[in-house]
Amino acid sequence: MNDMTMEDPVADGKLVELTYKVIDVKTSSVLTEVEFPIGYIHGVNEILAPPVMAELEGKLPGDVIEVPIDCRELFGERDESLVFTDKIENVPEEYRQIGTSVLMESEQGNTKSFLVTRVDEETVTIDGNNPLCGREVIFRLDILTVRDATEEEIELGGPVDAEPDISDIVGKDQNVRSISS
Repeated sequence: MNDMTMEDPVADGKLVELTYKVIDVKTSSVLTEVEFPIGYIHGVNEILAPPVMAELEGKLPGDVIEVPIDCRELFGERDESLVFTDKIENVPEEYRQIGTSVLMESEQGNTKSFLVTRVDEETVTIDGNNPLCGREVIFRLDILTVRDATEEEIELGGPVDAEPDISDIVGKDQNVRSISS
């Protein structure tokens, strides 16, 4: 019996750690990349789109999967009525940087997040569309760890006291200790 059959597959109650990229099908550009592993408890919390979570089921550490997603089904088409451009002097300075999230409230009291998508010398543009709406993407996931979750991890929805291994960055011969110790 080889070691591969001894590994735990992704299933409910398992702690899963992975990295992923979101790749635009049309342009092949990487829209989002998560390089530091994210951990979650499968079946307890849903950290990615449901179709992506479903594709993880039964996969093993070391597996790399690609899940095509039509984001129009998840987020709909772009709605240009959710894009606003205003003169820069009308916008507070803290909202004048691309990528800044702005929480807006309607007259009815409903809130919605907008993202600053463009800033020039005269204007600021914010967009209430999900950045993936109207796109077809591929989620490329690298499954790093699958193991039984502890009771505490299940309660918290992820790994407890996870610290990054930075030895590749600082050098394996360096003595690195946690700043929380």
